[in-house]
Amino acid sequence: MPAAKTRSVIIAEELALFRDGIAAVCELSGRLSVVGSTSDGEQAWKLVEERKPDVVLVDLQIPQLHSLEIAKRLAEAGERDQTFRPRFTRCVILAMRRDRKTVLEVLRAGAQGYLLKTSTGAQLIDCVEQVIEGGIYVSPAVDVQSLFAPEKRGLIDDPIARLSAREFQVFSLLVEGVRAKEIAARLQLSPKTVDTYRSNLMKKLDIHDIPGLVKFAIQHQIIPG
Repeated sequence: MPAAKTRSVIIAEELALFRDGIAAVCELSGRLSVVGSTSDGEQAWKLVEERKPDVVLVDLQIPQLHSLEIAKRLAEAGERDQTFRPRFTRCVILAMRRDRKTVLEVLRAGAQGYLLKTSTGAQLIDCVEQVIEGGIYVSPAVDVQSLFAPEKRGLIDDPIARLSAREFQVFSLLVEGVRAKEIAARLQLSPKTVDTYRSNLMKKLDIHDIPGLVKFAIQHQIIPG
């Protein structure tokens, strides 16, 4: 029987120790080969363009270029050129969050996988292999049923659901303590546009300062308390 094909992976994770751990799990599997790693989004995108890996694993909160911008670019590349599809780099987002809005926005951006950082090495390998085969992977610890059945969960009036994708990205970065100038850089937006999104999201949530947003995010388990 022929040996299974080795698949290529790029890791974009800010924390070096965690990045090295993922690389070790991939290499020890004998089925995945790490062809690049980095601690920021801009470099991750350059590595993807240069090395065209099968999968890129991206920290949700990666600095420089936002993780969902990477996912969106990859999805658009695949849609634009169908001949590119067999070589289409799949995107898996690595995160600590398991709230409904975050997971939905990751999938809507075009990522094929959502892997919690609390996952096991076996789940990491399973995730990568599943998305390479064209599937969608969401960590088992995430309540997938609640993602697509809000009417059964009483989530229609969830204030977070009122935010647009961009507003939620700005909200997420604000409550993580990222400054407006850096938010603009990560999302490839002008500072003025970021201010507009911030104003809009505050109106929708009826919260008018950053401490209030942080408290709200903790209450909704978007960030740890």
